[in-house]
Amino acid sequence: MNETEAKAQVARFRELFAALQREIHELIVGQDDVVDGVLVALFAGGHVLLEGVPGIGKTMLVKTLGDALHLSKNRIQFTPDLMPADVVGTMVLESGEGTSAHALRFQPGPIHAHLVLADEINRATPKTQSALLEAMQERQVTVGGVTRALPEPFVVLATQNPVEQEGTYPLPEAQLDRFLFKLIVGYPREQDYAAILARTTGRELPKLKAVASGDDVLKMRDLVRDVPVPENAQRTAIHLVMATQPGSPYCTERVQRYVMLGSSPRGAQALILAGKVAALRDGRFAVSADDVRAAALPALRHRMLLNFEGLGEGLKSDDLVREIVERVRG
Repeated sequence: MNETEAKAQVARFRELFAALQREIHELIVGQDDVVDGVLVALFAGGHVLLEGVPGIGKTMLVKTLGDALHLSKNRIQFTPDLMPADVVGTMVLESGEGTSAHALRFQPGPIHAHLVLADEINRATPKTQSALLEAMQERQVTVGGVTRALPEPFVVLATQNPVEQEGTYPLPEAQLDRFLFKLIVGYPREQDYAAILARTTGRELPKLKAVASGDDVLKMRDLVRDVPVPENAQRTAIHLVMATQPGSPYCTERVQRYVMLGSSPRGAQALILAGKVAALRDGRFAVSADDVRAAALPALRHRMLLNFEGLGEGLKSDDLVREIVERVRG
């Protein structure tokens, strides 16, 4: 595309992103970083893991996003007795009216929606978790020997409670890696409580309107992929990811000592895609090294596995990611 077309596309992206922010904040009070992170993942084509205690608006965020985008949405409550067929769907036997003929019909599961909230994903067994995560990776499910594509855009927002660990099945690193971002949903600020109560304890919730369609999201995803990445921005992403890996020439002393497993190349992909979205939001058609660094915490925090010594010291992956960002300058 020429320069004029590029400027028009960037302006359209900024307008759409800002409109979605405004509409979501009609109902969601505060949580600016979380809302922005979910929208970045939406336009980058990735999935999000939301971590936070119950009652702070994770489910409401997904519902609000679906209303603002006029997309289909489903919620799956993960429990230990949930089976893979309860997620992806199953074949059911039907008999014809007035005849003895029988036929198999596919009954879609709740995964067949544009936006899927996987509530408390770590409460399901690994077998059921794998069914969801396969759908996330392949954007399709296979039931009864037939492969069926999932609708596009397709985004999974999974939640997990960081406190209650009894009766849970923590996601393995290989499965966590399939989430573009991990976002921490914290408690509201003091000044936000009055607005939360005003919006949620009255007779009616604020009415939201759809400000974008699924086609708009897909077009913007194509635009994101077209944003060029200069060599210094790409080098920064590579060095940040390598800095999470013990034994690499870029890792810090604490990473070498306390990290068992660092990020895979998917971490670099997440940094670059998030950097492209950040560039478009800022009105630029090229990624900067600062765009990449700004995405390091949500893109890498769940891709680092601490060893027993690190856990014993009370370290968190966030501490090490921040240290890496300070040390790696491209």
